[in-house]
Amino acid sequence: MALMQLGTKSETFHREGHSWLCTSGLPSDVTIEVGEMSFHLHKFPLLSKSGLLEKLIEEFCSGDRSVCVLKLDGIPGGAKSFELVIKFCYGVKIELTALNAVGLRCAAEYLHMTDDYGEGNLITQTEAFLNDVFSDWADAIKALETCEQVLPYAQDLHVVSRCIDSLAMKACADPNLFNWPASECNNTQKISIWNGISTATKPKSTGDDWWFGDVSSLSFPLYKLFIFALESRSMKPEKIAASLMCYANRYIPLMNRQSSFSSGTNYANPGASISSLSEADQRALLEEIVGLLPNKREVTSSDLLLKLLRAAMVLHASPSCKENLEKRVGAQLDQASLVDLLIPNMGYVDTLYDIDCVQRILDHFMSVNLHSSHCIIEEGQPLSGSGSLTPMTMVAALMDGYLVEVAPDVNLKPLKFETLASVIPDYARPNDDGIYHAIDIYLKAHPWMTDCEKEQLCRLMDCQKLSFDASSHAAQNEMLPLRVIVQVLFFEQLRLRTSISSWFFVDNVESSRNPSGNLGLPKIDGSRQMVPVQDRVKGDGGMKERVSELEKECFSMKEALQKIVITKKSWKTFAKRLVSKQKSQLCNPKESKRCSLKEQAFSGNGKQNHNNAEVVH
Repeated sequence: MALMQLGTKSETFHREGHSWLCTSGLPSDVTIEVGEMSFHLHKFPLLSKSGLLEKLIEEFCSGDRSVCVLKLDGIPGGAKSFELVIKFCYGVKIELTALNAVGLRCAAEYLHMTDDYGEGNLITQTEAFLNDVFSDWADAIKALETCEQVLPYAQDLHVVSRCIDSLAMKACADPNLFNWPASECNNTQKISIWNGISTATKPKSTGDDWWFGDVSSLSFPLYKLFIFALESRSMKPEKIAASLMCYANRYIPLMNRQSSFSSGTNYANPGASISSLSEADQRALLEEIVGLLPNKREVTSSDLLLKLLRAAMVLHASPSCKENLEKRVGAQLDQASLVDLLIPNMGYVDTLYDIDCVQRILDHFMSVNLHSSHCIIEEGQPLSGSGSLTPMTMVAALMDGYLVEVAPDVNLKPLKFETLASVIPDYARPNDDGIYHAIDIYLKAHPWMTDCEKEQLCRLMDCQKLSFDASSHAAQNEMLPLRVIVQVLFFEQLRLRTSISSWFFVDNVESSRNPSGNLGLPKIDGSRQMVPVQDRVKGDGGMKERVSELEKECFSMKEALQKIVITKKSWKTFAKRLVSKQKSQLCNPKESKRCSLKEQAFSGNGKQNHNNAEVVH
């Protein structure tokens, strides 16, 4: 810590109550009142150092008044700074530190203590000392904190700007090159071991965020000026945003608290916040911090932005502040997590979570990404490969998960659920299992819905994009409308027919690759066994019969649905029986086909070998 001593004389002042008296033995001829304190002094030491005091004393004495009493209520730093000033005037020893140098410099300027009234006057001495203070990070932080007490005078004397520029320069530089901050890099403690060996602890390693904690101790007006200085020096926006979030965590306790409706508890990070600000001050601070955040995308993580948004809702921040945060989150919604999106409802709506807020965030994401999407996919065609990791697909999965979480809310209206789910385009979902899961939960939580409302809600999903497990579940789901169940079963039959057709296509390709007209089947040792064409035709005939049976069952099912009005209970039994039959038929039919062909080939070979044996005999 920087230190400078001025004066050589011993202490000649003592305090009695609210009065400072000089013990030199000479009677006092001037009294100066600063606030509640009175200083009983002598004219000559003051006249030889201060231009203002010289002027005031001359004006007072010209009025033929015996006792000279002056009031200096406007002096920067108050009585504490003036005490050091008079000791300097009397030549008494004083120590300049980073904690008193700024106030003393402002008081010296106020009293006109220039070199015109003596070489090496107080202005010159404090200026030289401040230059040493600004060269050290820790001292500069302490000096800047004291500027808050004399801010107008410190700004006029450019003390604040010079101190902030010095700090900004050090924050933008590599701390390992200059040993900054000294408090962390240079402090070593010697430890004596029992055998007399003395070692020193290694200095702490410094990262890019080494200055975050120090500048967080500044008042926000000074911290704001520091952020502007960093921007003027082209510091990375990521560092500026991280520093702003560190400042917010320190003074806004809501930033360190996470609520969970599922557990009914609040989780707070103890010791992370030391705020004593009122709710109004916290609201004003949050709005200022949001305004300072860099506008660049992905500079601030989505989880931190959502924490700011949640705090803004609790503190009832301005609509413009909340809108700003919603747009920032919407611009990078693909990076958000489901837990952070579950924002408790702070309004007068009955829903548990703030769905309107998520709706606005999603709308902004779509407005930004819909036209710039590089993934152009035909209607109904699922995403595959690298396209499954596009931002639109990630948001689709995120919204499906969000709908699953809010679906059990009995106060959630069908229209609001449908509006939120319909924002995501169809091509963004590789499959519709997620939206089906949300619809299933919603229907179970709202059993009073009419069939018309259920059908309208089920239009959000595409039955063709359901997986086999989801289709099996949907076919047995009593909550779904009958029309939806029929669609699910129909598309399952269509999918089965398409799969079988593809197997025939593969067989045709294999036969075209064998000019001899034989079908190559794998042996146990990995080689291929050639099967005659006539045997393969027999196997194909068996497969055709199986397909024909499936078509007849599908046709009979359609006729039965047209003639008979099936109740929910009987329909469930029928659907279960049909699904179980499909599962048994879908259990690797291609392998079963190959096995049948192997058996036929084996029987044919056996017969041929028997005939050959008879001829030999």
